Amino acid sequence: MLSTMQDVPLLVSRILTHGSTIHGESQVTTWTGEDEPHRRSFAEVGARAAQLAHALREDLGVVDDDRVATLMWNNAEHVEAYFAIPSMGAVLHTLNLRLPPEQLAWIVGHAADKVVLVNGSLLPLLAPLLPHLKTVEHVVVSGPGDRSLLASADVSVQVHEYEDLIAAKPATYDWPELDERQAAAMCYTSGTTGDPKGVVYSHRSIYLHSMQVNMAQSMGLTDQDTSLVVVPQFHVNAWGLPHATFMTGVNMLMPDRFLQPAPLAEMIEREKPTHAAAVPTIWQGLLSELNAKPRDVSSLTQVTIGGSACPPSLMEAFDKLGMRVCHAWGMTETSPLGTVARPPAHAVGTQEEFAYRLTQGRFPTSVEARLTGPGGERLPWDGESAGELEVRGPWIAGAYYNGPDAEPLRPVDKFSEDGWLKTGDVGTISPDGYLTLTDRAKDVIKSGGEWISSVELENALMSHPDVAEAAVVAVPDEKWGERPLATVVLKEGATADFESLRAFLADEGGIAKWQLPERWTIIEAVPKTSVGKFDKKVLRRKYAEGELDVTQL
Repeated sequence: MLSTMQDVPLLVSRILTHGSTIHGESQVTTWTGEDEPHRRSFAEVGARAAQLAHALREDLGVVDDDRVATLMWNNAEHVEAYFAIPSMGAVLHTLNLRLPPEQLAWIVGHAADKVVLVNGSLLPLLAPLLPHLKTVEHVVVSGPGDRSLLASADVSVQVHEYEDLIAAKPATYDWPELDERQAAAMCYTSGTTGDPKGVVYSHRSIYLHSMQVNMAQSMGLTDQDTSLVVVPQFHVNAWGLPHATFMTGVNMLMPDRFLQPAPLAEMIEREKPTHAAAVPTIWQGLLSELNAKPRDVSSLTQVTIGGSACPPSLMEAFDKLGMRVCHAWGMTETSPLGTVARPPAHAVGTQEEFAYRLTQGRFPTSVEARLTGPGGERLPWDGESAGELEVRGPWIAGAYYNGPDAEPLRPVDKFSEDGWLKTGDVGTISPDGYLTLTDRAKDVIKSGGEWISSVELENALMSHPDVAEAAVVAVPDEKWGERPLATVVLKEGATADFESLRAFLADEGGIAKWQLPERWTIIEAVPKTSVGKFDKKVLRRKYAEGELDVTQL
């Protein structure tokens, strides 16, 4: 028996149409670094997205599932591309501007991008790459920047001005009725091991993911909110915020290239966002700025932190400022929303509440999870049994993109035989469905047959008043196989020594004696990946090559 419901496909164009009409007065505000930011209503964004679609189709020859890449900051024009490209039936490909040039060139070629939309300020990055981008036929430039760099690149691509290209185009577009399973957008992993891998999102997955972002037990934003979208639009669709905000009319505050602590603090004080989303390193920098130069940040009552674990000390510091941190977990392959740490009703207002907030969060309805032990055995949800997290669901990748003329790639180390995504994260799940990650599978320290969590050691170290940052990695040990190496960044003027830090871990951090690091080193900064996570492979390499000044206690 079939239902009597209408079969209306879930499309990005429907999110755009809804946002630009029902919530037409909501705004995308782009920070300019000048006295007044640039403001554009959702209605204007919708009209300009239609103009962009006409230009791409009629002037640049974008058809079917051609890939259109964006090398852009978070701004209104990027939002227009977010909607125009998939809504017309093409595929949006966001390029990570922090990747090494050779990786960027490889990614553009692998995706076979036909057009690149670029902010003028990023032309120094794009121009040297153009001779290597064999599939690119057109470059469209938006905003101020040195166009002469493109001429000196000596390539045959056609260069267009964004505003000139869309200026005379109609402000409406007859968006096609697509198959909701069709590709809408693609994003590549950061390639920390091997070549980056392409993840292709469908219209259906984006639509369903946007609904989940808007759930009260998720980010729970309404048209009374303004979200400061610090997480880059090239990083897993800015965690789904551009699409989710158009569903509910949430105003967006876009920082463009002004991602330093001082301008972020000024944005919060002047534009008064109620919500913000970014990785922990952004918030650590902002906290230092606010401590050095207090601002009125009272409007910002909700902060979503993901990408890596938020140290408890950072969460407590923001609580004191009235900014409630909400942990979330996800990855490129999960669109990214996998869990959100909203405490259960029985814990609110009790001593248990903070412990729940420190977890990565609870799985929503559409994300199924399981834990797998080292021998492939299924582990119980008892809050104690630690294994690799595997997930599946309607916005979870089931394969990687393997090039224009190849079948999807399903490497056995990333997907189980029955189709579950192997996340590479090690952790536990409580009986009520809260995930606590103890490490990445590649970062867990295997000492004498027992596991030591590098994340637990890092969080404890970063709660020390003299420590700005800390990263812990496994290094070879003749007796135990592996032991932890603690790399520490001290705050300016701090004088803590390794003996006192080790004692602090035991006395204040509650770290078992056998887990305490014997090897210590001071570094100027923890190396970061292109999306702001600790890049531990760099630290392991530096240790192996003798580049670190290590003290053994």
